[in-house]
Order: sequence, then C-alpha cells, then structure tokens
Amino acid sequence: MADLQVPEKRFRPEIEGVRAVAAFLVAIYHIWLGSVSGGVDVFFIVSGYLITTTLLTRMEREGRINLFENVLGLARRLFPIAFIVLLFTAIFSILLLPQSQWEQTIGEIFSSAFYYQNWQLANSAIDYLAQNNNASPLQHFWALSIQGQFYITWPFVILLSFFLAKKVFKTPVRKTLLGLLITFFVVSIGYSIYITAVNQPWAYFDTFARVWEFSLGGILALLLPYLKFNKAVSAVIGWIGLAVIAFTGMVLPVSSLFPGYVALLPTTGVIFVILAAENGSRFGVENLLGSKPFLYFGSISYAFYLWHWPLLIFYYSYWDTDTVSIPGGVGIIATAFVLSVLSSKILETPVRTISVKSKIKLPAILVTFMLPALLVTYFWGNYVDQSQDALYEDYDVENYPGALSISDNIKANPDKEPLPTAVQAEDDLPEFYGDNCYTGLEGSEVTSCSYGVTDNPDYTVALVGGSHSGHWFPALKELSKDLNLQIDVYNKDGCRFSDENFEGALSESCMDWNEKVVDTLKSDPPDLVFSPANVNDGATIPEGYIHQWEKLEGVTKALAVRDTPRMAEDIPLCLEENSPDECAIPTEAAMSENPPWENTDAEDIPDNVTFADLTTDYFCNDETCEPVIGNVVVYRDYNHISTLYSKTLAPALKEPLVTALEKTE
Repeated sequence: MADLQVPEKRFRPEIEGVRAVAAFLVAIYHIWLGSVSGGVDVFFIVSGYLITTTLLTRMEREGRINLFENVLGLARRLFPIAFIVLLFTAIFSILLLPQSQWEQTIGEIFSSAFYYQNWQLANSAIDYLAQNNNASPLQHFWALSIQGQFYITWPFVILLSFFLAKKVFKTPVRKTLLGLLITFFVVSIGYSIYITAVNQPWAYFDTFARVWEFSLGGILALLLPYLKFNKAVSAVIGWIGLAVIAFTGMVLPVSSLFPGYVALLPTTGVIFVILAAENGSRFGVENLLGSKPFLYFGSISYAFYLWHWPLLIFYYSYWDTDTVSIPGGVGIIATAFVLSVLSSKILETPVRTISVKSKIKLPAILVTFMLPALLVTYFWGNYVDQSQDALYEDYDVENYPGALSISDNIKANPDKEPLPTAVQAEDDLPEFYGDNCYTGLEGSEVTSCSYGVTDNPDYTVALVGGSHSGHWFPALKELSKDLNLQIDVYNKDGCRFSDENFEGALSESCMDWNEKVVDTLKSDPPDLVFSPANVNDGATIPEGYIHQWEKLEGVTKALAVRDTPRMAEDIPLCLEENSPDECAIPTEAAMSENPPWENTDAEDIPDNVTFADLTTDYFCNDETCEPVIGNVVVYRDYNHISTLYSKTLAPALKEPLVTALEKTE
C-alpha cells in the first residue's frame, strides 16, 4: 500500500507572516478593544502543522526521536525569553501591583514557569473563591502552557503512529498517522463542543478541548500535497483567510464562545492562507505575509506576545485606569516591540546556536535563565506566607476590637493600621475551606465536617448554604466553647439554602444539593439550622428560603440572619489606595430601612424560625456602611466578611443564637 506523498521541504514565509498578524491582533484586541481576537487559535494550528512536519521528518530520516534532546531543543527556544519576562513581571508586580493581587500573581508565576497555568486558570474559572481575582500580568501564559503540553506529548503521538504502522496494522506510516490525527480531531472537537456548552469558562483553558486544533494542523501537513487549486482560486481564498483571521474577534465574542465549533473560523483562515501559498499567485496573500517586515515581526512574535500583556497590566495599575488611550496603546506596542527585539536578538538567538547534544552547557545556561525568576518569586511568596501567618500573632482585642468596639464599647488604637492587611485578606478564609469541607460550584454531593465541641455537645448547629452562610463560621466557632456547641458545616459554593422558587436562577447542581441537604438534616436533625434570611440588600425573605424552613418544621429550629451588604469595591484593594471614608457606601443604597422579615407576610413564616439583624448595628450606621470597624477590615473582598471581623461578631451573635436554641415551637 502506497503511503501519502511527502511534501517538498521548504521555508514557508507565509507562516511567519501569519504569526506576525496573530501576535499583533492579540495585542490590538487586548489593548484597545478589551476582547479576545482568536489569535491563539492561529498559533495552535500553526504549531500543530510545524511540529508534526518536524517530528515526522526526523523520525523518517533518523528512525528515532531523542526525547531528551527534543525537550532540550524546546527549552532552548522557549525558556530564555519566557523566564526573563517572568523575572521582569515578578519585580514590577512587587513595585506596581496592589498587595491584594500578590498571592494570585505568585501562583501564576510558578504555574507559568512549569507550563500548567491553563489548568490553574480553569480551576479558578469554576472556583467561587477565586472568581474575584483580577487579571494578572501573566494570564496570557495559559496559551503557552497548552502549547508546552502539546510539544511534550506530540513526539509520543508520532512514535505511536510508527509503532501501530510497523507492529500492529502493517500499514504505511503517514496514512496511519493521518488516521490517528483524524481520530484525535473528532474526539477532541466533540468533547470541545460538549464542554463548551456545559462549562465554557473551564473549556476555554482545557487542553483536551484544544487538541483538535493541533491535530488539524497535523492533518493539514499530511494532506497539503493533495490540496491543489488554480492561481485565481488560491488568490481569493488566501485573502479570505487573512480577513477571517483579522476579523474573527470583531464578529464573534471569542472569550465566551470558544473553543467549540466556532473556533473552526480562525483555524480555517490559517488553512486558507497556507493553501494559497502552496498554490501561489502574483496577487496572492503570501506575497504580503512573506514580505520582509512580516517576516521580521514573525521572527519576534513569540517575544512580542510575552511582553505585551504584562506591559498592559502594569499600565492599568500605574495609571489607575481600565482603558488605554491611543498614545498609551502605541507606547505599549512600541515598548513591547523594542523589548522583543532586544530579548530575541541578545538572549534567544545566542542560546539557540548551542547544540542540543551539549548535555552540560545547554542545561546549565537554561537553569541560569530559570533561577532568578524562581528565586525572586520563592522569597516573595515566603514573605506573603509569613505575613498571612502573622495575622493572628499581631492581633489583640485592645488594638483591634472590631465589632467589639460596638458591642462592648472597646476603643480601637488609632495608631495601629487596620487588620487584616491587603496581603493577609486574600487568604483570610473560614477554617473549613482549608479543610476542603465544601462542595464546589459544579458538585451536588453533600460534604459535612464537624467543628467546635464534638464530644458530648449541648447543642448541634448546622451551618447551611453558600459563602454568605460560611462567613459566619468564625463567629460560631468563637461561641462553640462558651455554649458547648458542635458546628456541622454544609456548604456549597454559590448556592443558597433554597428551593426552585428562589427569585434568582439556581443551578441544577445547587437544587440537587439542596434536596440532599434537607434529607440529611431530616435524617439526623441538628438542634438548629443557621442560614441567611435574605439576599444582599433584599427587602423581603425569598420564597425559596421559607420553603426550606417549612420542610424542617417539626424537625428542627432555624436561625436566619440578615445578609450583609455588598460594597461598591473590593475593600482590601480599595483601602490600599484610598481612605476608609472613600471606600464606604451610603446605608440607604446598601440595605432596606426595615429587616426583610418585617416586609414579609408573617403568616408565611414558619414558627420554627428566629431572626437576627446584626447588619444594622454592626456593619452600617445611619449614614454609611463601613469598610473598617474597630480597626478591623470588615470584608475580605466586596461582600464576604473577613474571618477576623467575623470572630469579633461572636458576642453580638450570642444572644440571638441562644434565643433560637431555647425557642419552643
């Protein structure tokens, strides 16, 4: 059986030109349009085309792929600029970024350095606790992480095709590889379409939802000799392809639709350009893309892609803005271009001349590039960890009374800076999150853990709901010893303790979880169920909440607390840049005049429920809702109580908690 034709090996200048266009489009869309261009999809299919061609040729010529030398060759090309950008980003993040972003940025430097950042961002996209993260100066490394994973695994795909061809099917190698790549394409695009429909934020960063793009590049490399067109058709499809690449981001909301079937649009554009160049004509697009300016920019496109994003984020931070002026954007592009030229010619080019067969020199040089960025980030992370650990070492009631300044009239020390600091607030979470005792956004299983007095408690309190239930945990934990309480935590991210009659949409997993939680509470009733009475500034009790309490009537009692107001900004971030007065919001805008149960028909409220309003006295006054009370920062973001402030609310919570526990129905 004859094998597929081997294409003529030649330099393809139009591919360098396509890279140049994609890199420039990525920057333009990021800087001025605030959107995504689809340029990374161009990079993916080009990478699939080139690496398939390179590895297949090497295997056919040498009969083997030296995996160690292959990795060294990749690192030789990728590491020098990447780790210089990581070092630059670490230093300028310390100087320019708010401290509330430090922990996020540190994590992304390490995940970028070791090429798994796409998975970190995928998890953040579905992690309720991470959804308030601001764009980091390294967020663009997600695409490089996927490419890095592809580069590492693709040699095994080539080796597998040779094994199947020679040992299993006894078929021609290139045809076997084509069948393998078509299989990968079909499976991956099917999965991509499914996961994009089900969970698009996850799908965007999912390597498996992107494999089809690399596979398509490989398929193109194998079939190119058979794709012949006359010169007129080639000229037309080439310019159409370039137009598709350029305008995909304007026609489609790439960030919310990709990488499902719609990502076929920019990838088809690349295919058209390569096909047009294969069948070149006088007026073909390849003449533009293969011109010297495009070739030069294409040669530094990798560096340009790496530099433009951190420069943009630092521009936002330094100028305290979320938009970029025309001169500012031109400045970012010009700076990125200069840094790209310098880093490519001074750093990358000399390293790329070192042979991969140099088993000591090349690895030593690569480690030299890696170490500064990793060491700076390690010591920076160590400082952040120590700052977070020091929170409760620095805390004392006399200087930081928090809510006790109201309940016990303890005066705060005006000479002390408020706690937690911006660095500390990021990780100032209730204890059960650290124990992984909660259900994520997508899950519906019931996870429960017990805290406080777990040996012969007088009372068991079930803390049920989402994060606005969970942020009361520190206050309950403080009361557990005094009242001999066991606290059972039933927490699910982004989920209210409600049924389908909740005014806002509840996810299917949330509704399933609620049904299971009610069954669990009925089968092993606690003495009290603790949950919010309303949602943010809601003036009435949601019907779904009332239904859940009704299901527990005759089984157990409930304490429902008025929900805390949402502030206008992330409070730790706001306090880094402004005074507390500037971060406060008007009380009348944050909450209704009366508690929600007073605005709800009393006949609808089950007799087993007791209500508590701590918001009126301990979060807001007659005029404003405060970000700092008693020298303690009230919120860890813009709507969740900081763990430290929650602890200081314990005395205020004690009376309504005891009243609810002792209530007779």
